Amino acid sequence: MRAIALTTTLALVALPAFADWTLDGDRSTLGFVTTKNGDASEAHMFSGLSGTVTDDGGADVTIPLASVETFIDIRNERMRDILFRVADFPAATISAQIDMQLFGAMAAGDRMTQEIEITVAANGTEAEYFGDVSVTRISDTLVAVSTARPFIVNARDLGYEDGLAQLQEIASLDAISPAVPVTFDLIFAR
Repeated sequence: MRAIALTTTLALVALPAFADWTLDGDRSTLGFVTTKNGDASEAHMFSGLSGTVTDDGGADVTIPLASVETFIDIRNERMRDILFRVADFPAATISAQIDMQLFGAMAAGDRMTQEIEITVAANGTEAEYFGDVSVTRISDTLVAVSTARPFIVNARDLGYEDGLAQLQEIASLDAISPAVPVTFDLIFAR
């Protein structure tokens, strides 16, 4: 039971054309998997994402941590209050710098996979991760950015080890893995 949106994660975007793009939060998803006791894995998600990619390639995605959905109400509450401490840190952000030249010539239907570096800011700290994203030009005004493979975010990198220990004790678990696979499927509109 620990999430990192980063945390997740990570997200980000390499978008075609030279204009600002805005994340469509209703059609975008960011998910993560937690593993407890060594072999029990569960999929979770965040909603209410927002973000932009500017014409100079600055990409930012904001994840409201209170939106965590684990499909168990008490676990949602514990993750919000104990792990994420949303009263103090209501959001995580993911940022990246994109080479817009690389994606500017894509036509509708084109898809490109590229390794990017993202910075996840959460819990008052930052961590950097590398991973592959696939960018698909849907139309002149829509682009999809998704993980080609999950980003593996480590809860320790973001200072969540105390929260994980508390959750483990409350739930009487032998272990909660700090390694969290994060996936996303983001739709940006211009």
